[in-house]
Amino acid sequence: MRVMVIVKASADSEAGNMPSTELLAAMGQYNEELVKAGVMLAGEGLQPSSKGARVRFTSGERTVIDGPFAETKELVAGFWLWQVRSMAEAIEWAKRCPNPMPGTEAELEIRPVFEAEDFGAEFTPELREQEERLRAQIESQQPTNR
Repeated sequence: MRVMVIVKASADSEAGNMPSTELLAAMGQYNEELVKAGVMLAGEGLQPSSKGARVRFTSGERTVIDGPFAETKELVAGFWLWQVRSMAEAIEWAKRCPNPMPGTEAELEIRPVFEAEDFGAEFTPELREQEERLRAQIESQQPTNR
């Protein structure tokens, strides 16, 4: 199963304060462990919400709302995409994570990613074919060396 592990933002991350060398090293080591175990598919930190925007959909209208956004505890500072055998395995990996927001309370949220079979009959063979084609196209567009 795939899961997204969401790193919740803090006042420091929203202020744009960069992590210390020590935290970067600890996270680098943790990410190496995830990669060596075949768990990590992707992972990135996100810029503060002051550099972002939201698009709100209301009754057919689209409204753009520029950041920053008020509720820091509801914001995302980073994420991982993991391939694990179970939610229990994901939790065990998350418990090994260095505190992503040293000096403050931090939180990781783990959410399963929908798979094709989760959608049932509504996900018709034609839609499945389209999804597979798009995933293959995305894969082919990825640079081989970053």
